[in-house]
Amino acid sequence: MQVALGGTFDPVHDGHRALFERAFELGDVTVGLTSDDLAPKTRNEARAVVPFERRKERLESELRPIAERHGREFEVRRLDEPTGIATEPQFDYLIVSPETVEGAQRVNDIREESGADPLEIVVVNHVPAEDGDRISSTRIVRGEIDEHGNLTPEATGRPSPGGN
Repeated sequence: MQVALGGTFDPVHDGHRALFERAFELGDVTVGLTSDDLAPKTRNEARAVVPFERRKERLESELRPIAERHGREFEVRRLDEPTGIATEPQFDYLIVSPETVEGAQRVNDIREESGADPLEIVVVNHVPAEDGDRISSTRIVRGEIDEHGNLTPEATGRPSPGGN
């Protein structure tokens, strides 16, 4: 089976890792990574993201051990449009988070118009942070949590380890 998923992945966190795990459980994975031009258009905030090539390197090093553990292959491709690679006919599954289900349904509409079979949309729930809210790249960049959802000393008012 061929599995597609996409995103900006800046920075990669445990919520992303849950998406990756589910994807590799289902088959070989192609990840669409937003281009430098597309990344700001797909975000609900104005913040700079790491350049594409650096994000791609980081993403590949995250994917490699998961792919090996599942005995799967993977590829990372540049996304220049929001519907991206998922409209291509070779895919069977599309992995999404709850807030991107509507976009996945739009992908299936495009596939239907072109005569391709619809994708099975697999929704992976958010991973909660220590405070019960979801782990997100935005919260990490703001310094609220780390990539695993642990609250940072700045967010809790606790002193940092080894600090005064």
